[in-house]
Amino acid sequence: MSYLNLGIVAHVDAGKTSLTERLLHHSGVIDRLGSVDGGDTLTDSLALERERGITIRASVASFPARDVTVNVLDTPGHPDFIAEVDRSLAVLDGAVLVLSAVEGVQAQTLVLMRALQRLRLPVIVFVNKIDRRGARPEAVADAVARRLSPDVLPVQRVLDAGTPAARVERLPDDGLRAWLAGESRRGAAHPVLFGSAVTGVGVSELTAALATYLPVVADGGGAPEVEDTRADGAPEAGPDAPRAGGTNAPAAGTNASSVGTNASAAATSAPSGVVFAIDREDGRKRAFVRMRSGALRVRDRIDLGHGKSERVTGLRVADRGSLDPRSTARTGQIAVVQGLATARVGDVVGPQRPGDARASQFPPPSYETVVDAEPAARVRLYAALSELAEQDPLIRVRRRDEEITVSLYGEVQREVLAAILQREYRVEARFGEVRTARTERLVGTGHALEIKKQNGNEFHATIGLRVEPATPGSGVTFELECERGSMPPAFFDATEDTVRRELARGPLHWPVPDARVVMTHSGYSPRQSHMHQKFNKAMSSTGADFRGLTPRVLAAAVRRAGTVVCEPMHRFVIELPEDTVGPVASLVGRLGGMPFESRLGSGGIVIMHGEIPAGSVAALQRDLPGLTHGEGMCRTEHDRFEPLREPVRA
Repeated sequence: MSYLNLGIVAHVDAGKTSLTERLLHHSGVIDRLGSVDGGDTLTDSLALERERGITIRASVASFPARDVTVNVLDTPGHPDFIAEVDRSLAVLDGAVLVLSAVEGVQAQTLVLMRALQRLRLPVIVFVNKIDRRGARPEAVADAVARRLSPDVLPVQRVLDAGTPAARVERLPDDGLRAWLAGESRRGAAHPVLFGSAVTGVGVSELTAALATYLPVVADGGGAPEVEDTRADGAPEAGPDAPRAGGTNAPAAGTNASSVGTNASAAATSAPSGVVFAIDREDGRKRAFVRMRSGALRVRDRIDLGHGKSERVTGLRVADRGSLDPRSTARTGQIAVVQGLATARVGDVVGPQRPGDARASQFPPPSYETVVDAEPAARVRLYAALSELAEQDPLIRVRRRDEEITVSLYGEVQREVLAAILQREYRVEARFGEVRTARTERLVGTGHALEIKKQNGNEFHATIGLRVEPATPGSGVTFELECERGSMPPAFFDATEDTVRRELARGPLHWPVPDARVVMTHSGYSPRQSHMHQKFNKAMSSTGADFRGLTPRVLAAAVRRAGTVVCEPMHRFVIELPEDTVGPVASLVGRLGGMPFESRLGSGGIVIMHGEIPAGSVAALQRDLPGLTHGEGMCRTEHDRFEPLREPVRA
């Protein structure tokens, strides 16, 4: 059996969910077409998705195309959910980039295409809505060549565009089709197809094109499985069926030409895969894993890189529109795995390989908001947010005292999060205004020491801490200069855990994400009691002593080191008409940004590169259309944190 893990990506309202429904219907997986407006599509399973008519979480469906099983991921199109798209791209073999024949290339289209190119993923461009009034399929294809990639080649033409009778006609081969197939599978060229998800025109041609222009992964075959269900309902793991030749799955983000190695290695190697999504079903955690090599079986014990192994208790595999119980998941398949209690999005299942770090690196959100609820619901609010953060590594939750802060990508994500809390967790959350997510950076070295029961220290604990600046992005490290055997390990653990928690808010009230913390002194009171009495906390050290004293010592060390508040900076690329460069450059300057360079592209379009504070991105995107006759497009992405130009004081 061969597999193709396919992403369908597009800007909002290009019709990608409708196209997914049409592909499933065309292949016989579903009997009736769902409708985004009607809220009954297969892939938009969240009630909130059906209500809003947008895709929020990437979902998986499966259908046959010739002798290939296509696992299709219908991904979000709204910019606030770009992280969901990004993590899905890391497990794909290829993608279909959907554009509207009416709206054409949009800013989000540019963002998506650059992400696909960065990963060197093979891409088919599908121009949808050729039946809509105002459709301009040829002009859109030209814009794709100018603005997305010059390495595109239409393989069809459209007749009667912009009418209900619109249809596609195959262009003469001229010997290019075989060349294009090879180049497309390498990600070096992109075929352009046309059609309509609403009428179904062009969908059969697109289905046939998937196995022609995108690389497929063979798992080596194998006899059909016979399920042996245990008493607990999980499939019984059996011996592997014989496996013939085939290919291994390429690592995420690698050139597709690597496909073609012998699958016998996959049959004997340890199972390897990437966790790209997490959710819960009936309260049980499920990890969505793209299998890259080997075979994963129920009852297998696997390593997730967290310092311990976990046992697989159940498996389901995407097949013909459903998730079917299996005893084994093989190369190329999408598996839903139960039993991985500590799994996180981006984790690598099994042995680490070069390039695996890509799976767990996502651009951080640049905005945040304070969340609150009625006093009786605050504990449930924090528990719900923590569970959602487990499913989405970019929902970063901080709690300090009674304040809960959540990192976000924008206003729409805030609204969606509020609705999910209300619907799924029955928590009425109150969200504050979305603000720029800033950080604090240490500017020097600071040291503080408190000795047990001396100079106002009421705790049975001696703690000395030195804090030093760390490379941005390196995180918090905790090291010991004192002897590890000088006191019980639990007291060191309590100190380290408290240090990491307390650095969530520095002296200027923003998190300190990067720091080297060294414990220089330690001391404790051994377990003791008055004669013939039980253990006495008043005379002996407990973990509470170290958890209570650490915040005070750490705060003193950080104050002596000093911090500076930093704001997120975004890189931008603006495409605009040549006669509007001056006004746009002035706008960027007024917003605190800086253009680096501008170059003339094709069709009189200028491409401007530069940087701008994250807090000014919304104003840039708001004012750009008015300065560029509606033709300007801007895409931005997080680059780094830089000190504020106007220092913040406590």
